[in-house]
Amino acid sequence: MLLPVLAGLAFSAWGAAGAQESPPGSRFVCTSLPLDAANPGCPLPPIPMQGGGLPPEEELKATVLQLRETILQQKETIGNQREAIRELTAKLGRCETPDGKAGTWRKEFGKGKDTMGDLPRDPAKIIDQLSRTMQTLKDRLENLEHQLRANVSYTALPHDLREMLQRRLGDLERQLLSKVADLENEKSLLHNETSTHRQRTEAALNALLERVSELERGTSAFKSPDEFKVSLPLRTNYLYGKIKKTLPELYAFTVCLWLKSSASPGIGTPFSYAVPGQANEVVLIEWGNNPIELLINDKVAQLPLFISDGKWHHICVTWTTRDGMWEAFQDGEKLGTGDNLAPWHPIKPGGVLILGQEQDTVGGRFDATQAFVGEMSQFNIWDRVLKPEDIMNIANCSTNMPGNIIPWVDNNVDVFGGAAKWPVETCEERLLDL
Repeated sequence: MLLPVLAGLAFSAWGAAGAQESPPGSRFVCTSLPLDAANPGCPLPPIPMQGGGLPPEEELKATVLQLRETILQQKETIGNQREAIRELTAKLGRCETPDGKAGTWRKEFGKGKDTMGDLPRDPAKIIDQLSRTMQTLKDRLENLEHQLRANVSYTALPHDLREMLQRRLGDLERQLLSKVADLENEKSLLHNETSTHRQRTEAALNALLERVSELERGTSAFKSPDEFKVSLPLRTNYLYGKIKKTLPELYAFTVCLWLKSSASPGIGTPFSYAVPGQANEVVLIEWGNNPIELLINDKVAQLPLFISDGKWHHICVTWTTRDGMWEAFQDGEKLGTGDNLAPWHPIKPGGVLILGQEQDTVGGRFDATQAFVGEMSQFNIWDRVLKPEDIMNIANCSTNMPGNIIPWVDNNVDVFGGAAKWPVETCEERLLDL
């Protein structure tokens, strides 16, 4: 029982030494004093002298009086130290909330602040340092016990005071153990949160890897948006492709595409553009035994092209409203030119552009005998007349030049009635087919 009592006295002396107002976040240090140092806050009782020449009864009486005086002095001293104890309790209260739960330092610990002086932020290190601090306090209390044992009688302290000091020391010890438990919980929660975050990150990475693997296995139909062809295998009036974009008003144009057809007689209609009031605004058609024809506003020009041999061919036609000049290119070579094809007539905007069928009304009324049979790719339209060298470079695969009005991209072409989009042979492979 002596150790808790002396520990309480030591804490009381400590509180008296630090009774002055300290700034927030200060550290409190308890230092042992030598026996001969002056300590007015906790005076040692005088030691009764033995063998003073008095009779034993008088000597015993004097000893009892001295002990009573010592007890009164200790009670007065302890009463004076109660204010110091309250200040010490308030300082300890800065480590906890009024309801006894985890306090300010714990909350700020999670924000990266160190509100416990020089204590490290790692919970494991904090626990270790607190353990060492407790052991040091115990050693110093034992030292104080040995120093005071020869000078003060344990029985000189009142019983209720000993119990009060013991309760106070027990409360402080429980608070310290509670802090240690809170630190353990913080450490465990931090570990669990880190593990959960790691699992979520790994799941996201795995999903991305699976998506990349799917793309690498070719779940996307085409390696690039323009590397596809439209296949029209049957001569019907319901199998066709449709360009989503429409044409603006044009005063000149160039249309180029790759074609492969072995149908006879005639390859049919590779493309047609119809506007309200004029179904044959722009049409390229080979019907029956007639040569390939270019129609502008229902006016006709026959083109010297020959492409019904079942091989890939690159076809380009140009036109300008000025004098109705036109040119026809096959596999990069200009095979024909002419004029007076719908001169001074601008191409009307807002129509429908169909692949593989000739339109008798805007977007419909197809004729199976005029349908295109075969494959086509790289259908591009420009709003100007391309130079012959540009057309040659496109045809021999030395230039990739998408149309500035209608480019050949996957998301701009829809297919209907059994028409299909497939990966296309490379440009070099199509050249070998010539």
